[in-house]
Amino acid sequence: MKEFDIPEFYRSPIISKVKNLRKVADPRKKDFTPTILNFGPVRFHIARHFGFCYGVENAIEISYKAIVENQGKRIFLLSQMIHNPNVNADLLDNGIKFLQDTEGNELISFDELKPDDVIIIPAFGAPLETVVKLEEKGVDVKAYNTTCPFVEKVWNRSKSLGESDHSIIIHGKHNHEETRATFSHSSFNAPSVVVRDIGDTVFLMDIVMGNKPKESFYTYFEGKYTEGFDVDVHLDKLGVVNQTTMLASETQEIADFVKDTMIHKYGLDKIKSHFADTRDTLCYATNDNQNSTYGLMESDADLAIVVGGYNSSNTTHLVELLEEKYPCYFINTEDDIKSKYEIKHFNIHSKELEITNGFLPENDVLDIVLTSGASCPDAVVDRVLHKVLSYFNDTKSIDDVIAAAAKNI
Repeated sequence: MKEFDIPEFYRSPIISKVKNLRKVADPRKKDFTPTILNFGPVRFHIARHFGFCYGVENAIEISYKAIVENQGKRIFLLSQMIHNPNVNADLLDNGIKFLQDTEGNELISFDELKPDDVIIIPAFGAPLETVVKLEEKGVDVKAYNTTCPFVEKVWNRSKSLGESDHSIIIHGKHNHEETRATFSHSSFNAPSVVVRDIGDTVFLMDIVMGNKPKESFYTYFEGKYTEGFDVDVHLDKLGVVNQTTMLASETQEIADFVKDTMIHKYGLDKIKSHFADTRDTLCYATNDNQNSTYGLMESDADLAIVVGGYNSSNTTHLVELLEEKYPCYFINTEDDIKSKYEIKHFNIHSKELEITNGFLPENDVLDIVLTSGASCPDAVVDRVLHKVLSYFNDTKSIDDVIAAAAKNI
């Protein structure tokens, strides 16, 4: 896979070494068991896969290239590059300005744009309507387009579904930047509707089966379907695509439920005329990270720490999985660990920051699961690890710990 040129301060002396060891030992990514870094009083269980993915590194490389190549010009990001405040803050420090917030509201009027302004399209992509507005201003939207190729793969699959007269079910959060972009591209090619979870899908399939009135579609999915969507016409031939950061298992559950419903309605012998298999739209990095999280859940650990942006969809899903087994603390940086006894963390259910006291048990040896989202720099995970270690005496050296881990891989 391509090696990206990203700023060195995003890389780490600890996590990068661990990842390289695993990459050499398991090039085909068959082993999802965690790596154990045994520092004596603390053992960290490090996920097999986590942190920057292909799409994120590609976006960062292109963004910093835009800065270097356009000294003296105004440089704008359409919205947040990725959902990580540290990365976005550094881009802002380098003079880049955001045109929109994460909801798509203009922070800077498009009317202020000039043809020689530099526009960076974020990794999530952009709705077609937004691209048209930018092109009407005469700016170049292609030179620094960082849209993740796996997001574009979903768009291409949507296009092919539309060409074969399928309607499209998008598994995603309807107000997320990526889903808004995917919905826009999908809507251009086919009637489309966004479902958040299996509950939305069950409701939709009840309409397909005639168990709910057709009119309920328009109220339940208000703001989540394409203009002109006709329940009588557009629910007899379906395909499922997803926001790439959603749980792969949930997308598959949704697709399976839709398929089973269409089999029940039309018969197994006619299923190919009413349902398209679209599992090829699932993002490899999301799959790897989620499978690695399942691997982490085999660990006999005392707690889990997940590092990332609080508005990061893929990071939130890692937290959802891990909190099923461990006390799980979702933090942004090492600064959220206030002391050995206090941690500030994000509650994904209440959407609020909380303070927990006594989060580190008083064990002779403490086992901590540690991972991060796809938009979190490894260097931040390093700093979290160091912060925790600072509260313990007689810890082993980094070199000795990595050398011991290498023998056990």
